[in-house]
This record gives sequence, structure tokens and C-alpha cells, in this order.
Amino acid sequence: PLQLFQPKTVPKRLRTSQRKPREPQIPSSLIKEIFRHFVKMPVTRDAFKIVEKCSERYFKQVSDDLEAYAHHAGRKTVELADLEVLMRRQGLVTDKMPLNVLIENYLPLEYRKLLIPVAVSGNKVIPSK
Repeated sequence: PLQLFQPKTVPKRLRTSQRKPREPQIPSSLIKEIFRHFVKMPVTRDAFKIVEKCSERYFKQVSDDLEAYAHHAGRKTVELADLEVLMRRQGLVTDKMPLNVLIENYLPLEYRKLLIPVAVSGNKVIPSK
């Protein structure tokens, strides 16, 4: 007599993946490039690893602070005012060193144009300083 074949049952997995979701990270090559620009001397690999950890921790703290400022103001979006408050608390922005001066000193021209909008008419810059 013919026997009917029964399909084998395959046990289902409880989880599809055991790994934790990773947070986005700043590429280590970018951190190295920025650090090399400012340090201007040879640096060991161990020092770069520490710089990477410190910068990751710093940006995590900055983003948490900005999120807290926006949440405190009842918003879901971080605004320029939140960043300025944070930079004032860190001592980077003062009455003698406003945010615009920091932008002009440390960012390339294409980013300056995005962050400090200026209307240009002929040879005149509006608003004039």
C-alpha cells in the first residue's frame, strides 16, 4: 500500500535577529581627517581610537541636550535657538563671540551661505553690517 508523505514541521524562530539595532555613527575616517587637520603632528592608532570614543560620546551628549531643549519648549524639532543656548552653556558663544562669528571662522563658504542667509544685490550686501 501507498504511504502518504507528511511534511516535516520546521520549528519557528522566536527572534529573527539576536543583534541589537546599531545607532548611526560618524565615520572614523571623517573623525581622523578632522583631528589630523587640527593636531598637525603624528598620532598613534590607540590615540585615534580614544578620540573616536570621545567624539562619539560628545555628539551623543550634544544631541541628547538639544533634544531636551526642544522637548522643554514643547517642540518636536530642534531649532537654531536651541543650539545657541547649548553653545552658550558650553561657553562657546558669548556676548563677545556670537554664533555668526564662529560660523564665519570655522565653516567653509558653502556652509556659511546656508547658515547665514544674505541677500546680494549687485555689489551691495543686504543687510549691511
